[in-house]
Formats: sequence, C-alpha cells, structure tokens
Amino acid sequence: MTDTSPTPDRSVPPELDTSAPHSARVVNYWLGGKDHFQADRDAGDEIIRTNPHMYAIARASRAFLVRTVTHLAGTAGVRQFLDVGTGMPTANNTHEVAQAVAPESRVVYVDHDPLVLTHARALLVGTPEGATDYIDADLRDPDTILEGAARTLDFTEPVALMLMGILGHITSDSEALAIVGRLLDALPSGSYLTVCDDTNVVNGEAMDAMVRHWNETGTNTRVNRHPDQLARFFDGLDLVEPGLVSVPFWRPEDPEVGAATAVDHYGAVGRKP
Repeated sequence: MTDTSPTPDRSVPPELDTSAPHSARVVNYWLGGKDHFQADRDAGDEIIRTNPHMYAIARASRAFLVRTVTHLAGTAGVRQFLDVGTGMPTANNTHEVAQAVAPESRVVYVDHDPLVLTHARALLVGTPEGATDYIDADLRDPDTILEGAARTLDFTEPVALMLMGILGHITSDSEALAIVGRLLDALPSGSYLTVCDDTNVVNGEAMDAMVRHWNETGTNTRVNRHPDQLARFFDGLDLVEPGLVSVPFWRPEDPEVGAATAVDHYGAVGRKP
C-alpha cells in the first residue's frame, strides 16, 4: 500500500506527533484537503461511519464563516479580525473573505498545531493593503494571544473575534466562559464575537457517540454543548439577527430559508456595546 502522508523531511515539523488524530487535520480531510496523516484519516472515516452528518457540519461551518466575515467586513465595517483556532488553511480563509470585501483588513490567526503553523506561514498571505499574521498559541492562554495580536491589531479600534468550532475543546464551561471573557475584555466597544460549535439537539445520539469516540482516540478532547450553553458566551453582547441558530439558517445566501437543513452546529454573531 502506498503511503500518502506528507514526506517527513519536507512537510512534517519534527515536534509533530502524527500517531494521534487532530481535529484540524480531520476537518481538512473531510473538506478534501491534503494536510492530514493516516491517524487523521482513520479517525475521520470512523467518525463518518458512525455519524455521517459530520460531512454536512464541516461544510456548513465553513459556509457560516464566509457569510459572517462578509457581513462583518461589509455591513458592519470591521477591518480587524482575530481568528483563534483557525485550523488547516483551505479555501475561503478569513483573510481571503475579509480582504475581498475590504483589502485593508488586518487578520491575525491563532493555532498551536505545528503542521498548521508550517502551512499558515506559507499560505496565509494577504493583500499588500492589509496585513496577515499568525500566532503560535493555545486558546487556553488568552494573554499570550492578546500580546501577540497587538503587534498587528489596534485594540483601540473594533476587532472581530472568531471562535469557529474551537470552544468545544475547552470542556469546562466555566473555563471556556472565562477565556472568552478575557479576550472580549481587551476589545473596545463596537467589536464583535462570532462563535460556532457542535451541539447535540438535531442528531443527539450520533453526536454524543462521535464525541465519545474522539475522546478515546484523539489528543484534544472536546464536548458538545446545548445551544443554551453556547448562548452564554454572548451574555452582555447585542446579538446580530437572526441570533443563535443552526448555522445554515444564519443569513443564508438562498432566500428560501426553508430549503436549509438544520445541523448540529450552532452559531451567532454578537456586538460589544
């Protein structure tokens, strides 16, 4: 059998453990990317076998990112984005969407997977008018994130904080709320928070089985949250219509909203007063 994983001396940072699956690389595999290893493919195939809805969730999450960033850079007039837990670069990354609307947009990506870091440095290059930077940091260390982001972003002007599918890896509600609160406290009035993450209200049994399997095999454990739990991240913020919904229903491009199908991935955008 042919080994299709990246060549170690060219593509794999020496500190990278390829023996355990990582969620960013599994999603890259589902989205048709090339930056994954056998452990990621095995985990991705097993998850899809037990929960085929994950394909739809991966696609819906990416489409939600495109629509929210388009709104923020367009109607909301935001020119700065802090994308934490960006994952592997694919099509329609945050800086590509934002800078297509406003070329002067400044985007800072944050992740701590060594393979993501390698590819981000090579691929996440923005427009000459704007700026794109990458921080090697963990969501659990918000102070390091803020210190690094301050090299590129002006925290006296509004910033859009993007937490796309990452908060599920902070399994403690109190810890997750404290982290989001610390990041938001550093941002000025007029800033925005965008969150989307897995739930278990549409296909609950399959979603819970998926998380159990992932936590038995992966290194970055995660949890599904009820939409009511996700809503707490927006306490004190003004929700942008239509509020917290299954992501296909957040301002769909197709005006026939009824044609959308709910998935176990809820999201919202909130503005800091």
